Amino acid sequence: MRLERNVRVRWTGSGRIFEARTGDAAPIRLDGDSLAGPSPMEALLMSLAGCMAIDVAVVLGKGRVELTDLVVEVAGVRAPDPPRRFTSLEIEVRAEGPTEADQAKLDRAVQLSHDRYCSVFHSLRPDLQVKLSAVRA
Repeated sequence: MRLERNVRVRWTGSGRIFEARTGDAAPIRLDGDSLAGPSPMEALLMSLAGCMAIDVAVVLGKGRVELTDLVVEVAGVRAPDPPRRFTSLEIEVRAEGPTEADQAKLDRAVQLSHDRYCSVFHSLRPDLQVKLSAVRA
């Protein structure tokens, strides 16, 4: 497993629109105005939802729980003043396929994602170490 991940974000030359890339993956557009693509804060919520969805699907699969559809919705409330961070999140996981008898496994899968596995969620912790630098090109 590769531990280091890298992304590159480049201004498109238009407004607040940027192109984001990771290696050979298809680029995505980030737009501070949420018109040409998600804003960076929306992309953060998308990353959190995606991370939790993957975790839940994997845990349910290991528990032999049938899954026909899985949707994770995340709503975030932002602070009114800069840095306008998220002050609260509401996460809803909707799974089709699990039976009533599987509810405990579904609950456990969601809780495990939140408490242990979701690397996006845990990267938001206040003890995250950050090194900054500014370089003129």
